[in-house]
Amino acid sequence: MEHITLLIAIVIITALAFDFTNGFHDTANAMATTISTGAMKPRAAVAMSAALNLVGAFLSIEVARTISGGIIDEEAGVRPEVIFAGLVGAIVWNLLTWLAGLPSSSSHALFGGLIGATLASVGTGAVNADAVVTKVVIPALAAPLVAGVAAYLATRLTYRITRGADEREAARGYRAGQIASAALVSLAHGTNDAQKTMGVMTLALITGGALAPGADPPLWVIASAGVAIALGTYLGGWRIIRTMGRGLTDIAPPQGFAAQTSAATTILASSHMGFALSTTQVCSGAVLGCGLGRAGGTVRWSTATRMVVAWGLTLPAAGLIGAVGALIAERGDWGVGVVAALLVAVSAGIWLLSRRRPVDHANVNAEVNADDEAPEPVAVDLPPTPAPSVSSTS
Repeated sequence: MEHITLLIAIVIITALAFDFTNGFHDTANAMATTISTGAMKPRAAVAMSAALNLVGAFLSIEVARTISGGIIDEEAGVRPEVIFAGLVGAIVWNLLTWLAGLPSSSSHALFGGLIGATLASVGTGAVNADAVVTKVVIPALAAPLVAGVAAYLATRLTYRITRGADEREAARGYRAGQIASAALVSLAHGTNDAQKTMGVMTLALITGGALAPGADPPLWVIASAGVAIALGTYLGGWRIIRTMGRGLTDIAPPQGFAAQTSAATTILASSHMGFALSTTQVCSGAVLGCGLGRAGGTVRWSTATRMVVAWGLTLPAAGLIGAVGALIAERGDWGVGVVAALLVAVSAGIWLLSRRRPVDHANVNAEVNADDEAPEPVAVDLPPTPAPSVSSTS
């Protein structure tokens, strides 16, 4: 193992903590529709997703290269404490949106935190604006639309193909298909999101002098990032699972299969091209697309609006937290200690707040809160089908 100082060790531990929050924050991406339709039991679903996230972490390092040597210039004077502050910004925003049950982007929280901390400490010259636009901004805008349109078309096609088929047999077949497609999404999530933490850890090792510029993630970095995201995934993130599975639209098994297949295809293609896209935005777009694609389908536009607002706030909010953290952390060891103490205090406070209205595997399929907007029917030109659907009383 490379020579690692205490500061780099703190950064690596914080990066793994972020990876853990990424895991439970994004479990819904793969398993929300599978759980909401009853294709798998909640505990079994998150266990399968965790295992496949771990496997996916070993499949590629293209996204890790984008993080470690693309967005931030490692030779521009970025120090480990700056990376530490950026991670703090990402973790705090992940926890806040988890508390609210909003499927915001862990990826954009990470990018925002790192960019904000870098701008505050080093300046604009250390941020590769072209890479931010081509590898982050454009995929953020395009990927949810692509997945949503694909899920919409797949849902329409699915119902046309199974028109007149036995209702129960079709539902059984699509539930089996959901399990397979959920496994594919989990694998894709591990391939894309675990790499982001690998990239940050590699960047910290480079800025601390433990690795040469442009180096690939060592095996121990890949393995530890995979284990951290898998453990977080197994924890569940039940609040966001309920929002994705019950709060956006009422999902029947054919829709769940169409949404997950579309999302997995988009994520795997983006990972292959090195695009560090938000898997949350892709999966949310696919869920909305499948809701619009079924005759008589419903979409809760108030929840969708809150979610989109959270997406827009993620980069600047995490960036602001990261910038403040960087200004404190660069004061020296005591600054790093203060930022670490604040992170622990804020995290504990958010956890205590979450205990007031707990959500777990036992009530994850409960109806959305009465305060939420009632589902609005969406008119499409497909004829009604006998496929089963979940009624909403919100």
